[in-house]
Amino acid sequence: MTQEIMGSAVGSGTAELPLEGGTQELQPLSFRRLVFLRFIRNRVAVVCLILLFLLYIVTLMAEFTSPYHAQTRFLDFVGAPPQFPVFWGKEEGFIWPPVVYELTQERDPETFERIYKPNHDVELPLRFLVRNEPYSVLGVESDRHLFGVDHGLVFLLGTDTQGRDLFSRIIFGGRISTTVGLLGVLISLVIGMTVGLVSGYLGGTVDHVIQRSIEVMLSFPSIPLWLALAATLPRDWNPLRIFFLITIILSFINWGHLARVVRGMTLALKNEDYVISARMSGGNTWWIVRRHLLAANFSYAIVAATLAIPSMILAETALSFLGLGIQPPIVSWGTLLQDAQKVSVISQYPWLILPAIFVVGTVLAFNFVGDGFRDAFDPYALG
Repeated sequence: MTQEIMGSAVGSGTAELPLEGGTQELQPLSFRRLVFLRFIRNRVAVVCLILLFLLYIVTLMAEFTSPYHAQTRFLDFVGAPPQFPVFWGKEEGFIWPPVVYELTQERDPETFERIYKPNHDVELPLRFLVRNEPYSVLGVESDRHLFGVDHGLVFLLGTDTQGRDLFSRIIFGGRISTTVGLLGVLISLVIGMTVGLVSGYLGGTVDHVIQRSIEVMLSFPSIPLWLALAATLPRDWNPLRIFFLITIILSFINWGHLARVVRGMTLALKNEDYVISARMSGGNTWWIVRRHLLAANFSYAIVAATLAIPSMILAETALSFLGLGIQPPIVSWGTLLQDAQKVSVISQYPWLILPAIFVVGTVLAFNFVGDGFRDAFDPYALG
């Protein structure tokens, strides 16, 4: 019965509910309920949305979820390989809590390079809520971390060329890279929706000036524009200020496409009967735009924002990778990938390319969620 109700609800916007007399009556569903039912049927989008939610929780609480601080150096473990958790032993069978083997350091007699080998005689159990480096979050000081070892050190994804834990740096870097996407899209959404609605509804000279301005802005090539903007940034600025400036720059570059689409939708909607009726009834321009046109464009805006976040993340990563965006000591996925520019580094420390996997995974997750919202808001979607 539940599947029949769901199928009817998603397909037609009504649900068949059983009555006492054995007959059935069609009950209308609200638009929000209909969108929700359509979205949850896309299991891939639901799973990706949950994963993104967990990603933001983990990165926002990076001081707690990471075993070490992003800038903590372990000079005795420079370029150490990943220590993967072991859940199964040859004699013990299933192991809980999982363990990692202690790393022992040796020197290559010919090249004098450091060589790390796992010592299978020393097991380090992974435990939750262990005490480690103290930190402060929102004025609250603590030394509890989500996981770690009671004695010794653990590097799940290895260390970089300066002896810093890569797993911790990826978590701290995710906070910056994912925040750039949210803040940038929010600014682009506000500007694009406002300009698109004004341009489409007022038309005439206002529409002509706005559209020509957007075309001029979109005609600039991205890379030379980024180079020029990066060259104008003062070198003595705080890295955090540069981070916010890069976010604003990316937002002002990317709102043009959204404004043009919203403008086209507004041109089609402003001649609908309900808009003309509202205008003839004495509704002012601001009321009509807010009550009718904004509401009609809102579903598209949600989908466009969801699909735009990956491009903002990739833009920040590309800028930081090229040395034009966020720079050390601030950690982002782009700055982490700077260490992977040299082939010689990758050949010796291949795990330094792991931040790219997090970038690709996050971008794909946002794309799947955006596709799910697009199908859910589509009034012509089937079933």
